[in-house]
Amino acid sequence: MTIKTLQDLYIDQLQDITSADHQARAMTEKLAAAATNPHLDSALRAGVEGIDRGIGAVGSVLAQHGASATAGHCKGMEGLVREAQLHALDEDFADDDVKDAMIIAQYQRMTHYGIAAYGCVAAFARRLGHEEDAKILEACLAKTYDGDRHMTEIAKTDVNRKAA
Repeated sequence: MTIKTLQDLYIDQLQDITSADHQARAMTEKLAAAATNPHLDSALRAGVEGIDRGIGAVGSVLAQHGASATAGHCKGMEGLVREAQLHALDEDFADDDVKDAMIIAQYQRMTHYGIAAYGCVAAFARRLGHEEDAKILEACLAKTYDGDRHMTEIAKTDVNRKAA
């Protein structure tokens, strides 16, 4: 597809988020399985549920515009997932708390990609006059921020303290 208008870009980026979310979901499940801290495991499992809600929300927005949710592949998230696999799952850790700290770091990198993506498409929706879309996407953005803040809290109050 040739991107000619902001509407074209909007659809393209919604499709990119869908691909990114599917990739992030699969990696988040792996990170949860590898986590040893029960609070971290629980937060990652909640993250999977949140990603599922985001996939559904973006899918409904795309459907309203007659666009497919399956077009394209997000190379940005592909790289972040590859990094998470390499650094959090394939690395040999002598200490489980240090591994959990790395899991948080890799998860937050993926989350920050989502924050940027949701922020952009919400702004595009507002500019295009898609007020209902903007509300949906801003809710996804807020939930993603909440998940990131929760992960930071787990890192600061529990995991990083033990890892140190």
